[in-house]
Amino acid sequence: MIGAMLTEAVSALAANRLRSGLTMLGMIIGVAAVILMLAIGNGVQNRVSTSIAALGSNLLIVQSGAARTGGGFSQGAGSRPTLTIEDAEAIARLPDVLAAAPQSSLAAQAVAGPNNWLTQVTSSTPAWFVVQGWFPEEGRAFTAAEERQGARVAVIGQTVAKELFGAGDPLGAPIRVRGVTFTVIGILPVRGQGIGGVDRDDVVVLPLTSSLRLVQGGGAFRRFVRTIAVSVATPEAMAGTEAAITELLRRRHGLAPRQENDFSITNLTAVGETFEETTGAISLLLGAIGGISLVVGGIGIMNIMLVSVTERTREIGIRMAVGAPRAAIRLQFLLEALMLSLVGCVAGVAIGVGLSLLATRFLPFATVISPVSVVAAFAISATIGIFFGWYPATRAARLSPIEALRS
Repeated sequence: MIGAMLTEAVSALAANRLRSGLTMLGMIIGVAAVILMLAIGNGVQNRVSTSIAALGSNLLIVQSGAARTGGGFSQGAGSRPTLTIEDAEAIARLPDVLAAAPQSSLAAQAVAGPNNWLTQVTSSTPAWFVVQGWFPEEGRAFTAAEERQGARVAVIGQTVAKELFGAGDPLGAPIRVRGVTFTVIGILPVRGQGIGGVDRDDVVVLPLTSSLRLVQGGGAFRRFVRTIAVSVATPEAMAGTEAAITELLRRRHGLAPRQENDFSITNLTAVGETFEETTGAISLLLGAIGGISLVVGGIGIMNIMLVSVTERTREIGIRMAVGAPRAAIRLQFLLEALMLSLVGCVAGVAIGVGLSLLATRFLPFATVISPVSVVAAFAISATIGIFFGWYPATRAARLSPIEALRS
């Protein structure tokens, strides 16, 4: 019986190809929009999560204080030197702290032979590699002894290696930073783009002692740093460690109880969670926008089915006259509505997946097509087909056979 009804439904829809195609267009656009929007939203969320994870796990960033202009305007965190190398060493001794890396960064020209490249120069201790979870894939990192002795060695990122040495081997080669020569002893693995599209592979890592004296200090050794990156053992220990660092630095800096902190602490894990919640909400919003198109498509199905009932009133009367039950009439029209919805869904899925893959070529991140969104699209389409097809089908089933035949 169902097979015969499906055959009849196909015949009825094929008899009005243009009208059926235009009706399905609403479902096609709706499903394609849902899949494309969710793929973009998931891509954004994945990009943010990857960028946050690339910064290091369970990470606290301690920044030095903010200087103020004559008019009382703050110049931002890190503009006033208040953190020292000794502060980082004291933080490293706190419970639940895996490593604390004092660091100072600046943009500088790196030169190797005839090539030069403006890059980010990061000066730190060997703890930097632990905090970042980023160790050389070729060569090695500099040691604590080399850092204390002010050794002129450097670890470089892939972008710097490519720009300065091309296809050559950088290991053991000299590079100059602000006129000071360093020997490349390690090459970091590819890390990719970070938050804001920053190329994290465009970096030169120098030992802090030699950099502060030769590159940044002009020959005078400065013990102040802009930031201290702290890696904490577990996520549960983040809040307690943040409070312990605050108490330690206030005591070391001799701050009175009512004095403001001359430093700031950022919990990157909390920042990452906030970003993920925000991007998750954006994904839901984008999906909801696409869902509106599905509802519009469902209304189109209901309208066209009502027209179909009106056009086929006499046919309905004949079927009832020869003994067709009202349930069979209702099921016939429900199957037609469901078929319109599902065929439109299949086409919409194909178009949505295609557009999502195409969007990856033009967006700065890869879209992520979730199988859940495809399954949900089919489930929603079937629900919409039944929901919006129920009223026309019920209206057809309630027609009086005599009145239907007279029409």
